[in-house]
Amino acid sequence: MHTSKVLVHNRDRSEIESEENYLPLNVLRLSKRFGGIHALNEVTFNIEEKSIISLIGPNGAGKTTFINVVTGTYPPEAGMIYFQGQNITGLPAHKIASLGIGRTFQLQELFLSLTVLENAMVGCHTRGRAGMFAAGLRIHPAKADEKRLREEAMENLKMIGLEQRASDSISSLPLGERKLVGMARALGMRPKLLMLDEPVAGLAAHEIENLVRLIHSLIDRGLTLFIVEHNMPFVMSISERVIVLDEGFKIAEGPPDDVRANEKVIKAYLGE
Repeated sequence: MHTSKVLVHNRDRSEIESEENYLPLNVLRLSKRFGGIHALNEVTFNIEEKSIISLIGPNGAGKTTFINVVTGTYPPEAGMIYFQGQNITGLPAHKIASLGIGRTFQLQELFLSLTVLENAMVGCHTRGRAGMFAAGLRIHPAKADEKRLREEAMENLKMIGLEQRASDSISSLPLGERKLVGMARALGMRPKLLMLDEPVAGLAAHEIENLVRLIHSLIDRGLTLFIVEHNMPFVMSISERVIVLDEGFKIAEGPPDDVRANEKVIKAYLGE
């Protein structure tokens, strides 16, 4: 089996390590291929602390691939990823999560047979001392650990406004509330950087308004938000900076108004 290697040039390493302010995330010349398709092609940018940065682009531009590479789902072909000064390039997903990078998914990967609270607890269990399965079997000292994590999960449900539905089955919730539960689960990992993959897709206008309020409250709590999204009005209204990918290349980056007027961006979305 062919195993891909992460290619890192000395010039790339010195370029990052000479930066005085690369927190919380710094990526340099990040590349990923699937066969002959360049999903990411030497993508470079920084994410500042306590900011809201969005990544947009047409279908197939490489947006979700970027999240998957940063969070360890896929190894990169080349380039470097630094998180809070630590080189995390190529680390496994569980290690990256333990360092403080959380994520949600386009298709919510929730357990339909569990309650809302139990789903929220899944994220907390990644930090549990006794482990998720020991807690499920009520093995001592897992009971005390589970009680602590249950209380923390409930606090996260309160934060997203779903504490009243804690005992409901996740299958009984509409799409918008399921997405919020996905966020509560990610928050259970106590991330410093939270990456949201299409958080408003399929949501009604009032649900988007609630999500905007939640996002701003998370920033107030000290989190950094990175958002991949197709909903342009949402992106342009909430983001401090917008990055645009097209066919794996970064074609624009800047404040929302500048990106909206960028000719390369207009061409990527509308064609010639």
